[in-house]
Amino acid sequence: MEKAMKRDKIIVNDRQLACARIASPEGQDYLKGMAAAGNYAWVNRSSMTFLTRQAFAKVFNTTPDDLDLHVIYDVSHNIAKVEQHVVDGKERTLLVHRKGSTRAFPPHHPLIAVDYQLTGQPVLIGGTMGTCSYVLTGTEQGMTETFGTTCHGAVRKTDLLQFSHYFAFQQVNMLD
Repeated sequence: MEKAMKRDKIIVNDRQLACARIASPEGQDYLKGMAAAGNYAWVNRSSMTFLTRQAFAKVFNTTPDDLDLHVIYDVSHNIAKVEQHVVDGKERTLLVHRKGSTRAFPPHHPLIAVDYQLTGQPVLIGGTMGTCSYVLTGTEQGMTETFGTTCHGAVRKTDLLQFSHYFAFQQVNMLD
Protein backbone atom coordinates (compact mmCIF):
# COMPACT_ATOMS: atom_id res chain seq x y z
CA MET A 1 0.00 0.00 0.00
CA GLU A 2 2.80 2.41 0.82
CA LYS A 3 4.25 2.11 -2.70
CA ALA A 4 0.80 2.73 -4.19
CA MET A 5 0.28 5.76 -1.94
CA LYS A 6 3.61 7.22 -2.98
CA ARG A 7 2.92 6.53 -6.67
CA ASP A 8 -0.59 8.05 -6.50
CA LYS A 9 0.45 10.92 -4.20
CA ILE A 10 -1.93 9.90 -1.40
CA ILE A 11 -1.03 11.52 1.92
CA VAL A 12 -2.53 10.43 5.25
CA ASN A 13 -1.89 11.71 8.76
CA ASP A 14 -1.37 8.23 10.24
CA ARG A 15 0.51 5.30 8.73
CA GLN A 16 -2.28 2.95 9.87
CA LEU A 17 -4.59 4.67 7.37
CA ALA A 18 -2.65 3.20 4.46
CA CYS A 19 -4.84 2.97 1.39
CA ALA A 20 -4.93 2.65 -2.37
CA ARG A 21 -7.24 3.81 -5.12
CA ILE A 22 -9.99 1.26 -5.69
CA ALA A 23 -9.25 0.93 -9.42
CA SER A 24 -5.51 0.38 -8.85
CA PRO A 25 -4.04 -3.15 -8.89
CA GLU A 26 -3.41 -2.84 -5.13
CA GLY A 27 -6.98 -1.70 -4.51
CA GLN A 28 -8.40 -4.55 -6.58
CA ASP A 29 -6.16 -7.09 -4.83
CA TYR A 30 -7.31 -5.76 -1.46
CA LEU A 31 -10.99 -6.02 -2.44
CA LYS A 32 -10.48 -9.57 -3.69
CA GLY A 33 -8.79 -10.51 -0.42
CA MET A 34 -11.61 -8.92 1.55
CA ALA A 35 -14.19 -10.83 -0.52
CA ALA A 36 -12.37 -14.09 0.22
CA ALA A 37 -12.28 -13.24 3.95
CA GLY A 38 -15.99 -12.37 3.87
CA ASN A 39 -16.81 -15.70 2.23
CA TYR A 40 -14.71 -17.50 4.84
CA ALA A 41 -16.53 -15.69 7.66
CA TRP A 42 -19.95 -16.52 6.18
CA VAL A 43 -19.07 -20.21 5.85
CA ASN A 44 -17.66 -20.19 9.40
CA ARG A 45 -20.89 -18.71 10.82
CA SER A 46 -22.94 -21.20 8.83
CA SER A 47 -20.80 -24.06 10.14
CA MET A 48 -21.16 -22.86 13.73
CA THR A 49 -24.93 -22.64 13.27
CA PHE A 50 -25.04 -26.18 11.87
CA LEU A 51 -22.91 -27.57 14.70
CA THR A 52 -24.96 -25.72 17.34
CA ARG A 53 -28.15 -27.25 15.97
CA GLN A 54 -26.52 -30.68 15.99
CA ALA A 55 -25.41 -30.25 19.62
CA PHE A 56 -28.89 -29.18 20.76
CA ALA A 57 -30.44 -32.11 18.89
CA LYS A 58 -28.03 -34.51 20.62
CA VAL A 59 -28.74 -33.07 24.08
CA PHE A 60 -32.52 -33.09 23.59
CA ASN A 61 -32.54 -36.42 21.74
CA THR A 62 -34.36 -35.09 18.70
CA THR A 63 -33.61 -33.82 15.20
CA PRO A 64 -32.37 -30.32 14.43
CA ASP A 65 -35.48 -29.71 12.30
CA ASP A 66 -37.77 -30.63 15.21
CA LEU A 67 -36.02 -28.05 17.40
CA ASP A 68 -36.91 -25.27 14.95
CA LEU A 69 -33.69 -23.35 15.72
CA HIS A 70 -33.01 -20.44 13.37
CA VAL A 71 -30.45 -17.65 13.12
CA ILE A 72 -32.18 -14.52 14.37
CA TYR A 73 -29.69 -11.96 13.16
CA ASP A 74 -26.49 -12.10 11.13
CA VAL A 75 -24.42 -9.10 10.11
CA SER A 76 -21.02 -8.64 8.52
CA HIS A 77 -18.35 -6.45 10.07
CA ASN A 78 -14.82 -5.39 9.13
CA ILE A 79 -15.82 -5.30 5.47
CA ALA A 80 -16.12 -2.75 2.67
CA LYS A 81 -19.36 -2.12 0.78
CA VAL A 82 -20.29 0.13 -2.12
CA GLU A 83 -22.99 2.53 -0.88
CA GLN A 84 -24.66 5.82 -1.70
CA HIS A 85 -24.02 8.66 0.78
CA VAL A 86 -24.34 12.44 0.83
CA VAL A 87 -20.99 14.25 0.83
CA ASP A 88 -20.86 18.06 0.65
CA GLY A 89 -24.57 18.12 -0.21
CA LYS A 90 -24.26 15.70 -3.16
CA GLU A 91 -25.10 11.99 -3.28
CA ARG A 92 -22.01 10.01 -4.14
CA THR A 93 -21.08 6.39 -4.61
CA LEU A 94 -18.53 5.43 -1.98
CA LEU A 95 -16.69 2.33 -0.91
CA VAL A 96 -17.18 2.40 2.87
CA HIS A 97 -14.67 0.22 4.73
CA ARG A 98 -15.91 -0.49 8.23
CA LYS A 99 -12.81 -1.76 10.02
CA GLY A 100 -13.63 -2.52 13.65
CA SER A 101 -17.20 -1.50 13.01
CA THR A 102 -20.44 -2.46 11.31
CA ARG A 103 -23.34 -0.91 9.46
CA ALA A 104 -26.10 0.77 11.48
CA PHE A 105 -28.66 2.23 9.07
CA PRO A 106 -31.66 4.23 10.30
CA PRO A 107 -35.36 3.28 10.11
CA HIS A 108 -36.86 3.17 6.60
CA HIS A 109 -33.50 2.81 4.86
CA PRO A 110 -33.94 0.76 1.66
CA LEU A 111 -30.89 -1.48 2.35
CA ILE A 112 -32.13 -2.92 5.63
CA ALA A 113 -34.45 -5.90 6.00
CA VAL A 114 -38.20 -5.42 6.16
CA ASP A 115 -38.22 -6.69 9.76
CA TYR A 116 -36.10 -3.71 10.85
CA GLN A 117 -37.67 -0.95 8.74
CA LEU A 118 -39.54 0.59 11.69
CA THR A 119 -36.69 0.44 14.21
CA GLY A 120 -33.50 0.74 12.20
CA GLN A 121 -30.73 -1.79 11.69
CA PRO A 122 -29.87 -3.52 14.97
CA VAL A 123 -26.34 -3.56 16.29
CA LEU A 124 -25.33 -6.00 19.01
CA ILE A 125 -22.37 -4.88 21.10
CA GLY A 126 -21.19 -7.71 23.28
CA GLY A 127 -19.56 -6.76 26.53
CA THR A 128 -17.07 -8.70 28.54
CA MET A 129 -17.61 -10.64 31.76
CA GLY A 130 -17.18 -7.34 33.59
CA THR A 131 -19.03 -4.94 31.31
CA CYS A 132 -22.51 -4.53 29.87
CA SER A 133 -23.70 -5.52 26.42
CA TYR A 134 -25.83 -3.20 24.31
CA VAL A 135 -28.43 -3.38 21.58
CA LEU A 136 -28.44 -0.27 19.39
CA THR A 137 -30.12 0.79 16.18
CA GLY A 138 -29.03 3.08 13.40
CA THR A 139 -30.16 6.72 13.37
CA GLU A 140 -30.37 9.55 10.83
CA GLN A 141 -27.69 11.43 12.78
CA GLY A 142 -25.38 8.41 12.57
CA MET A 143 -26.08 8.20 8.85
CA THR A 144 -25.05 11.82 8.36
CA GLU A 145 -22.02 11.81 10.64
CA THR A 146 -20.59 8.30 10.10
CA PHE A 147 -22.19 6.93 6.90
CA GLY A 148 -24.31 4.71 9.16
CA THR A 149 -21.39 3.14 11.02
CA THR A 150 -20.93 2.04 14.63
CA CYS A 151 -18.62 -0.19 16.65
CA HIS A 152 -19.44 -3.90 16.74
CA GLY A 153 -18.11 -5.08 20.06
CA ALA A 154 -16.23 -4.54 23.24
CA VAL A 155 -12.57 -3.61 23.15
CA ARG A 156 -10.16 -6.43 23.94
CA LYS A 157 -7.65 -5.89 26.70
CA THR A 158 -5.46 -8.54 25.10
CA ASP A 159 -5.08 -9.05 21.38
CA LEU A 160 -5.63 -12.47 19.85
CA LEU A 161 -1.95 -13.09 19.20
CA GLN A 162 -1.19 -12.66 22.90
CA PHE A 163 -3.88 -15.26 23.75
CA SER A 164 -1.94 -17.86 21.77
CA HIS A 165 0.75 -17.72 24.48
CA TYR A 166 -1.72 -18.90 27.14
CA PHE A 167 -2.69 -22.23 25.56
CA ALA A 168 -1.30 -24.60 23.02
CA PHE A 169 -4.03 -26.16 20.89
CA GLN A 170 -3.24 -29.54 22.46
CA GLN A 171 -4.29 -28.15 25.88
CA VAL A 172 -7.84 -27.28 24.78
CA ASN A 173 -10.31 -30.08 25.43
CA MET A 174 -12.81 -30.63 22.66
CA LEU A 175 -16.32 -31.94 23.39
CA ASP A 176 -17.52 -35.05 21.51
